Amino acid sequence: MTQGDTNQADTDEVSFGVKEFLGMTIERGEGKGTARMTLDEPHLNPNNVAHGAVPFALMDTAMGAAVMSVVDEGAFCATIEMHTRFVRAVASGSLTAEATVIHAGSRIMHLEATTHDDAGRLVASATSSFAVIRPGG
Repeated sequence: MTQGDTNQADTDEVSFGVKEFLGMTIERGEGKGTARMTLDEPHLNPNNVAHGAVPFALMDTAMGAAVMSVVDEGAFCATIEMHTRFVRAVASGSLTAEATVIHAGSRIMHLEATTHDDAGRLVASATSSFAVIRPGG
């Protein structure tokens, strides 16, 4: 999940393997998170459309960014569960996942997210719960 200064609006300076592999850009602020990427051959399944893990990872990352925008400095988060609905296949272009915190508890947050293609069509949607983890307990 995304970690860093909770006041930081641009999270592109945070680096992690999935972000680098997918070529994601990430933004966050005020209970919202966005993750974007451009599809390329390594992101496709054997049917030459985006593997389901791609929109899943985008939404999970956008939701983590949304959580990190509202937690105290020094805290971080982890996905507890995520329910994903795949709506349509996409083979090329860019994908954008947008996430919103719908309930911010002190230990658990609930979110919803969507992924859209370049034409603005819904590709996938998700709801999730994230744990808020604070150093030292």
